[in-house]
Amino acid sequence: SPYFCNFFWSLALGTKTGYKLFSLTMVEKLDCIHESAEIPDVFIVERLFSSSLVVVVSSTMPQRMNVNHFKKGTEICSYSYPNKILAVKLNRQRLVVCLEESVYIHNIKDMKLLKILLNTPSNPAGLCALSINHSNSYLAYPGSATSGEIIVYDAINLTTATTIPAHDSLLAALTFNTLATKLASASERGTVIRVFSIPEGLRLFEFRRGMKRYVSISSLSFSPDGQYLSASSNTETVHIFKVEQVGQCSGEDKAATWSAYVGRMFSAASSYLPAQVSGMMSQDRAFATVHLQSSGQKNVCTLAMIQKLPRLLVATADGQLFIYNLDPQDGGECMLAHKHRLFGADEENEGTESEELEATGPPQPCPSYAATAALPASGPVTATLTGYSEDGGAKKGEVIPEHEFAAGPVCLDDENEFPPINWCRDGTGDGQEGCL
Repeated sequence: SPYFCNFFWSLALGTKTGYKLFSLTMVEKLDCIHESAEIPDVFIVERLFSSSLVVVVSSTMPQRMNVNHFKKGTEICSYSYPNKILAVKLNRQRLVVCLEESVYIHNIKDMKLLKILLNTPSNPAGLCALSINHSNSYLAYPGSATSGEIIVYDAINLTTATTIPAHDSLLAALTFNTLATKLASASERGTVIRVFSIPEGLRLFEFRRGMKRYVSISSLSFSPDGQYLSASSNTETVHIFKVEQVGQCSGEDKAATWSAYVGRMFSAASSYLPAQVSGMMSQDRAFATVHLQSSGQKNVCTLAMIQKLPRLLVATADGQLFIYNLDPQDGGECMLAHKHRLFGADEENEGTESEELEATGPPQPCPSYAATAALPASGPVTATLTGYSEDGGAKKGEVIPEHEFAAGPVCLDDENEFPPINWCRDGTGDGQEGCL
């Protein structure tokens, strides 16, 4: 199955033949930034936002992580671990590698190992979440092998921030909002999604995805502004919930969210009702929904701003990307805006693909990274990046826009801050710092 990540700025796709990186700047056009066939059977590929740093893990060597500079076509370093790598998460401060019973935390600028969290509860799915905001860098992972407990770890100070008893059953999905002030979670039952404050761990919201059947939630994602939360599962329905505080809306908004108001009234009276009844009544209904064309296959969803409008993106395991329009005022059923094929072409879809090609023109070759990086920003610049250089883009030392919410300028120089370090390949090499 392909692996998708970094939906806010780009999409990374791992397949049996290698991996691809796409740029998400337009609804009708999907730009292929880079394609590699050097490493086969890629099941994990993570890109560091809009930089050239890419982490790749192949099923041929599932215990080894390769950190590459894809624009230059060079390997920065290679690390091996005692067991199979299940997940890799990264921001501008930390790179986290999750194994079934341990977590490794690296300093991303020099790849030095900072901390090993040993004997963590069994986590066969490699479930974990790392906040993208490096100024508020938190790591969340399961804290129990029998319940839905969450450990929130401060990845900067290397200390446990809080432990949250989130669900009765085991965890299935975790995600932080952009500012890392909220954490959303879902359990294996898939009926209730909860949102907690970070780092306090206080329960803020509960959303009911369904009441009659258990489902397997595959992904959770906040919108960039944190006002919406999407959830996809093995069913054909994707739910979008509105994350709003009590008293946050007024006038027409209050009338529009009558169900949410009723839910809060029941919540206030919960102390007088049996626990099961009060818990059920305090849930809000989905603000918007999407009905996919098929169900039963793994998919990943996210909410993003594309061409200044809110969109829901759903990537499926069979290699399709669906882009839906989200009405931020009325919600309801989201309309399909465009469909892209990421890889392959099923025979049954050949006619559809041909019609799409006639409408949109012949497929365009992958543009250079410099051409993609030179695209104008679609929204206001909230932070700057100094010293980041790309051939044909901003010259070294200039200030260029960076689509990351941060407290201030971030220095990321591919030439100086990601130098080649001693490699470790199957236990061989000049040094041992790459061997774990």
